[in-house]
Amino acid sequence: MSERLDTLKAARMRMIEERDAHAKVLAAPFNRDNAERARNKFVEMQNVIDAIDSAIAGEHPAS
Repeated sequence: MSERLDTLKAARMRMIEERDAHAKVLAAPFNRDNAERARNKFVEMQNVIDAIDSAIAGEHPAS
């Protein structure tokens, strides 16, 4: 596996950990300020994960 692919996979795992932290806030008892921030960060992290997934897919050219 290439170093670039390893880096992308490590970045993806880190972003999943970050997203999960925001999901825990969303699952906690409702607090409007915390929930709004967590929701925005959750969506941001998911967008980053999707972009990394796309980059990973680009490292594996179609057969």
